[in-house]
Amino acid sequence: MPVYRLSQKLVFPSPHLASHEGLLAVGGDLSIKRLLLAYRLGIFPWYSEGEPILWWSPEPRLVLYPDELKISRSLNKVINKGVFKVTMDRAFEDVISECARVRLEAQEGTWIVDDMVSAYCRLHAAGFAHSVEAWQEERLAGGLYGVSLGKCFFGESMFTRVTNASKVALVALVNHLKTLHFALIDCQIATAHLKRFGAREISRVRYLEELDEALIAPTLRGSWTLTSHH
Repeated sequence: MPVYRLSQKLVFPSPHLASHEGLLAVGGDLSIKRLLLAYRLGIFPWYSEGEPILWWSPEPRLVLYPDELKISRSLNKVINKGVFKVTMDRAFEDVISECARVRLEAQEGTWIVDDMVSAYCRLHAAGFAHSVEAWQEERLAGGLYGVSLGKCFFGESMFTRVTNASKVALVALVNHLKTLHFALIDCQIATAHLKRFGAREISRVRYLEELDEALIAPTLRGSWTLTSHH
């Protein structure tokens, strides 16, 4: 499959042209306009330090429908005990930086390079990217971040410093999105961890159709606060 080389023009090739692995295009930039266009088309950036920007649209696609969230009994206990205090959009930059740091500490390598951190902090400042934080006392114990457009939330990454912290943050996010009648959460690529929460794989065609429908709704821009309290 040919990989499309992006120019300065704000265009992407059709996501249906992505390679078997999901690679679609290379180059371009991480401007707010380009990132928002990419997400609207079911495309996201994912690359390593020293590489050009790579753009992906995987087949199949992992999604979590808010109504299909599965919570284990042990996690329910943790939530009901109130072990963690959960907030939204209180520490976006700390969350994305920790997502990168935890991966580097585990020597897993990370796509959350400095340029990505800056780009998503700009998206957050513009009211499109959001974080969920789980605190233990005053310490950031875990969290996640992603992008919200229409009635779709695009999950980007999560981290945990204390067992269950990111799981509690995820449940809080899904419950919040349920109250806002969100249609789907894009989880990008399958992981056993997310499948345990009820995420499942669907075809790219179906994902793009459902995404188009979710994008008809207006985007809830600005800072979010949690609707459900645990």
